[in-house]
Amino acid sequence: MADDALRVLMIAPTPYFADRGCHVRIYEEARALTKLGHEVCIVTYHLGRDMPGVRVVRTPQVPWYNKLEAGPSWHKPYLDALLLWKTYSEIRTFRPHLLHAHLHEGTLIGSLLHRIFHLPLLFDYQGSLSGESLNHGFFRESSPLKKIFARLERCIDHRADLIIASSEQGRQELIRDWDVDPGKAATLIDGVDTEQFRPHSQSEARRELGIPADVKLVVYLGLFNRYQGVDLLLAAISLIRAKDPDIRFLLMGFPDEEYRVKACDMGIADVITFTGRVPYDRAPFFLSAGDLAVSPKLALTEANGKLFNYIACGLPTVVFDNQINREILGDDGMYVEHGNTSLFADTVLAAIHNAELLKSLSGRLRERAVKEHSWNARSQQLVSVYRRLLAS
Repeated sequence: MADDALRVLMIAPTPYFADRGCHVRIYEEARALTKLGHEVCIVTYHLGRDMPGVRVVRTPQVPWYNKLEAGPSWHKPYLDALLLWKTYSEIRTFRPHLLHAHLHEGTLIGSLLHRIFHLPLLFDYQGSLSGESLNHGFFRESSPLKKIFARLERCIDHRADLIIASSEQGRQELIRDWDVDPGKAATLIDGVDTEQFRPHSQSEARRELGIPADVKLVVYLGLFNRYQGVDLLLAAISLIRAKDPDIRFLLMGFPDEEYRVKACDMGIADVITFTGRVPYDRAPFFLSAGDLAVSPKLALTEANGKLFNYIACGLPTVVFDNQINREILGDDGMYVEHGNTSLFADTVLAAIHNAELLKSLSGRLRERAVKEHSWNARSQQLVSVYRRLLAS
């Protein structure tokens, strides 16, 4: 290891790696830092799988807990207690220069260890703790739990030495809603490995998926839940099918059992191919089957990492119009009024039949991914943040 190389201990209170957005950010950050010659260790839950090129240390096995999906859980307190103990042990042997905490629970753990070991603490902020809990239906707007979580969130936000937000909107939210000092909040938006995520053969991808070569195909990749807009997407598919029953949809992700049933009940299952969970290294190949991608994400407090994967594969994309999506797609996105199902369906219909537009956007989006959103550039920015933190 070079003299100026850093040892970074990442705290990840999540079942890493489980092929979803938060985990992709953790992995890509760690892998990009490793490529630069830094040493990274990720401490995480017992669940999930190891990814190549990055060292992972796990908490002891908890046999009865096997939840891989995103969202809060009443099991979290004892899982995080185990993670605190494992992180404490790893600090003593790994001797990191700094702690890089993911999510609010990771930052709470990091803040306790920060006091013991006097290590600089970076908080990697991907969205509001109380906002995410509301989105997942963990409690209602009127619940006393909302106030409790909000107070906890505010406390955690102020414990880190520095915060990096995955979007500028997230940074502004920290400053506006949680009274974080602007000097302590920076933006490091997500990126993409443009060598792995690139266009593949559409015909080969469709052949493997059993999708006819000559159909118009719309793709979605991500978690299946309400705040990701999957319920709205099914409603839009119903509208599209009524106008053009030849369009097909490839919906990739998990947990999808509920949505398979919904699609059958709505009479639209005949135009949808569900794949279930797609391994991260297979995602570029399957995405390449599509002509057009969609992300009807409704949550406004979280990043939208799937867009980076879409554009790196050269997929024109229909999204709702918000700052986070514009930060990624710029002038090359197809934007729809937030939550407007009918307009979303009409925009997909118009785009999928405009071959010239799709071809033009495909090239521009791939170029944007390479020039503006590669993890090669992001990792240099992250190291600069580390140096700033260590110098303060």
